[in-house]
Amino acid sequence: MQLRTVVLVVVATALVVSMKWLVGRAEPRLMFFPTVGETQTPQTIGLEYRHLGIRTADGETIAAWWMPHEAARADVVYFHGNGGNLSMWLPILAGVHASGLNVLAFDYRGYGRSTGSPTEQGLYRDAEAVVGELARLRQTSAGVGDATPRPIIYWGRSLGGPVAAHAARTARPDGLILESTFPDKASVIRGHVLLRTLNLLASYRFETAAMLRGFAGPTLVMHGDADSVVPYAAGRELFNALAGPKRLVTLRGADHNDLFPAANREYWEAVEQLVLQAGARN
Repeated sequence: MQLRTVVLVVVATALVVSMKWLVGRAEPRLMFFPTVGETQTPQTIGLEYRHLGIRTADGETIAAWWMPHEAARADVVYFHGNGGNLSMWLPILAGVHASGLNVLAFDYRGYGRSTGSPTEQGLYRDAEAVVGELARLRQTSAGVGDATPRPIIYWGRSLGGPVAAHAARTARPDGLILESTFPDKASVIRGHVLLRTLNLLASYRFETAAMLRGFAGPTLVMHGDADSVVPYAAGRELFNALAGPKRLVTLRGADHNDLFPAANREYWEAVEQLVLQAGARN
């Protein structure tokens, strides 16, 4: 091999290694958009709740809200989207609770009052700790002789979709809701040449569909057909990859962050049907 060729190979390798290092450093900042603190709680709007501090296997403390309903028909673990913190998601959490459901919602590490800094694997550790906490809550709240325990539903929105999928591999729920989410990270950036290229050097994958391979519970996929953040096509791709009983609800004219107000009745009717399916399997 000529010296010139060797030099070119060395330089190219150094550039790739340098780019991978830079992408790795920048990836958490480009991927996650947390807001620290807490401005509102369920108590702000008159709802009973308990604030929980859940310890993860790697030593972080995850802030969570347990919102019990006096006539709960199911227990929902809510995996929220990328931005903000629990306070931002309070309106939708209140809506879930008002549907007659217990709600366990939490902030990922680095979000809200949770410690640490977010990473893909870190979010998965958070999910493992939270579903473990749900098991403890169900044990302490179970009635004596309760022969019909409430079904468990994981509800993953946007970034919460792959986190809920990982949780489903840790402790299988009776039903799953995937809202405005995707089969993997690559599907979201497919239309962006630069991001798609940089993704070749990235470590985060968020492979929702792959993690749900083999999940046999009923799954509801909801997606707005005007979603400007996660393309509607990505939602359909995820739906097509699912093997178990499934339903796709297309919310006409809805963008990424307006599903609830844009399609109130259709949205909640779909959720109700999923709750009934999950209860029938439990």
